Amino acid sequence: MAHTLRSRRPRTALVLAALLTLAALATAAPTPPGARAFGIARLKYGGGGDWYGDQTSLRNLLAALPEREGIAVAGDDAAVVEPGSAALFQYPFVFAAGHGNIKFTDAEAANLRRWLLAGGFLWVDDDFGIAPSFRREMKKLFPDAELVELPFDHPVFHEPYEFPAGLPKVHEHDGGPARAFGIVRDGRLCVFFSFDSDLGDGLEDAEVHHDPPEKREAALRMAVNIVHHALTH
Repeated sequence: MAHTLRSRRPRTALVLAALLTLAALATAAPTPPGARAFGIARLKYGGGGDWYGDQTSLRNLLAALPEREGIAVAGDDAAVVEPGSAALFQYPFVFAAGHGNIKFTDAEAANLRRWLLAGGFLWVDDDFGIAPSFRREMKKLFPDAELVELPFDHPVFHEPYEFPAGLPKVHEHDGGPARAFGIVRDGRLCVFFSFDSDLGDGLEDAEVHHDPPEKREAALRMAVNIVHHALTH
């Protein structure tokens, strides 16, 4: 009987831990529209790509911002916003990620363009495979602008954390270096594209991808830099 009780205790502990995790997820409050404090919205785009991925990433980023930067945040998790909705203008910082196709209708592209020109900041993280469709859709938004590679001396790599060699590498894709691209309008970086880096995966809870602590810390620091840049430039 003693052996049976001992064998049940670890299993019971695992069940309790899982229930507590589910309860925490259920009570996480997304950023409300128009909040005075900083918040993030996740872009629910069309085209079939997995816009809903990196499910714990933005929660972890929002939790880190008050601790590391003293930034007041609204909500424990990102809201979800569609590219063609009026609600987009209630969120100054929007995140998108995925592996597959991303596609905007003409009306969505026009709305996104207006939002970006009005001061919005879009961070798109390549989980692997989103780059071709993302580049195509950016041409729909800004036919006269190119996604330019950001040099290592760009402020986004140096404030508040130093990344002298640019984006950190979290996961291998095609074996190339991690690279950052952007679109600049009126002197302001309004679109940031992290390519071949997988920052979003690095921001996930440790048990999701089992990345080593130093890679997760690098991803978190880089994400803090991106938010810092969006808020100060």
